[in-house]
Amino acid sequence: MHARLEVAMVEHGATPRGTDPGSRHRTRSVGSPDAALRAFDFWDDRYEGRRLFSELFGTFLLVLVAVGGGMVGARFGGSAVPYGALVVAPALMVAAIILFMGAVSGAHLNPAVTFAFALRGDFPWRRVPAYLVAQALGAVLAPLALWALIGRQGDAGLTLPGPGISTGTALVWEAVLTVGLVSTILGVSSGAQQLGPIAALGVGSYIALAGLWGSLVSGASMNPARSLGPALVLEDWASWWAYLLGPLAGAVVAVGIAFVLRGAGGGRSGRTAAQGSLGTDWQPGPAGTPQASPSPASPADAGRQ
Repeated sequence: MHARLEVAMVEHGATPRGTDPGSRHRTRSVGSPDAALRAFDFWDDRYEGRRLFSELFGTFLLVLVAVGGGMVGARFGGSAVPYGALVVAPALMVAAIILFMGAVSGAHLNPAVTFAFALRGDFPWRRVPAYLVAQALGAVLAPLALWALIGRQGDAGLTLPGPGISTGTALVWEAVLTVGLVSTILGVSSGAQQLGPIAALGVGSYIALAGLWGSLVSGASMNPARSLGPALVLEDWASWWAYLLGPLAGAVVAVGIAFVLRGAGGGRSGRTAAQGSLGTDWQPGPAGTPQASPSPASPADAGRQ
């Protein structure tokens, strides 16, 4: 394996690790845009903690906004937080998280999204359980933090069917909304539709629109973790199964739609979007650390870096 990697590195103008004193500080491109010495960082278990923290922190921020809007409104009464803000704020938070943290873990923030990426073949099944645990933990920590700061207010962020809406109807409603959400995510992550960071606009826009017209029926959760956090903290499991099964069923349907539209798998761009691009154009370090050249350099140039 190491021999094949070194051959590939040499073929693409890279200097194999250990061939000169500066090799561990230098990266050369193998293909585009992976860095030779970092090409397999994603599969390096040393970085898994970083990705899981990204999912935990991102889900915490999402649920903090999704739950916090209603709790702050209940705390101060009246129209302290307008209805439009309640449903749009989580969408804006998701867009922000994708932009500032999506390259680390893929910014799933949602078990239904993780499940869909794995079912699509863009995310390894062996890494699904840890992602789900990280998302659940972030979703639980958010309402706990809100309780500690402003106390329990209103329904404390529970997602429940609207007045006169049965749990079964809420389940189907959540499934339909999730079909659109996951279809959007898979679409902007795959092939010719791959939008990179701009995908945050598409995903955030869909969440906002779905919330504006669908939240009165079911809460427009589309996310089992978002619904799990308040339910677990309150120990109130009324209708929660609808917010678990609905999004998962919607994710399965969305993967089927993606297959019809684009065939099997999301390709290289789909895998990168699902898994994050840790190892791709990823050059952490303090100022002054030698960075990769934008194009392959000659051996003489390499020796001067």
